[in-house]
Amino acid sequence: MTGNREYKSDVFSMLMEDPQNALDLYNAVNHSNYTDPALVEICVLDRGISLTIRNDAAFVLDMNLSIYEHQSTVCPNMPVRSLIYFTCTLEDLLKDSNIYGRKLVKIPTPRFAVFYNGDEEQPEQYELKLSDAFEHPVEKPEIELICRVYNINYGKNQELLSKCSFLKEYMTFVDYVRENLRKNGYEKLEHSIEMAIDRCIKENVLREFLIKRRTEVVKVMKLDYSFDRQLTLEREDSRTEGREEGLAEGRAEGLAEGEIIGIIKSYKHLGKSKEETMDYLMKTYHLTKEKATEFINKYWDNV
Repeated sequence: MTGNREYKSDVFSMLMEDPQNALDLYNAVNHSNYTDPALVEICVLDRGISLTIRNDAAFVLDMNLSIYEHQSTVCPNMPVRSLIYFTCTLEDLLKDSNIYGRKLVKIPTPRFAVFYNGDEEQPEQYELKLSDAFEHPVEKPEIELICRVYNINYGKNQELLSKCSFLKEYMTFVDYVRENLRKNGYEKLEHSIEMAIDRCIKENVLREFLIKRRTEVVKVMKLDYSFDRQLTLEREDSRTEGREEGLAEGRAEGLAEGEIIGIIKSYKHLGKSKEETMDYLMKTYHLTKEKATEFINKYWDNV
């Protein structure tokens, strides 16, 4: 399967394109001891879906389909997003199988994990369940999906990081970028990334990867930080606007609408389409398609 996404990935997903890295992380997460990276089949969807914009990594190993996500922001919707990604991936995997026949078609066992390294304080590990999103909770869900979240920030999940050298080195690189940003300020983002790359190469941290893909790493890191920062700033601005304007339907609703306007501004500024923006609004704010369309039509040309 081959991919054609808006932009390729974040650094984590770039690293996960290497079957050896995928194998090492699988072993660390599942306490297994596979040794042959040739057993790993990297999966990339070819239909251009954009669930997380950049952070997905999926591969099959010994009939286990692992879907891993890297997140720098807390997101409770990962099980829903993973379900969509899983079904789309499964459709591609089974395109030559007869699922309407009498013979049982075997599918890879799904495994879902999220690797979090954002600034918000989070537990070392915890689970997110699809059933938590059900409008009407049931005691025995007829469908369930569980994502285990691993906090890979400094001092967290040290056993996992010790078993997976590339993940530990990736976090070293991320920490160097953050350290440089604290010293240099956001205005020198590219310089901070370049400094971190130079230091990592000197210290033999992700050395070969950073030498080979330096230009792409700088690009995607800049996009990641710019995207996250733009959303943060727009949300802060929209909260202020929502409070000041005191929208007709009350302060609480005004604040929510102000945030939505900020999202529309951010997505338009980042070159996103109306459809991508509307999809994000529907997932994040639980809007109906009609309500999301109303917001897009009302504000798209005015922000």
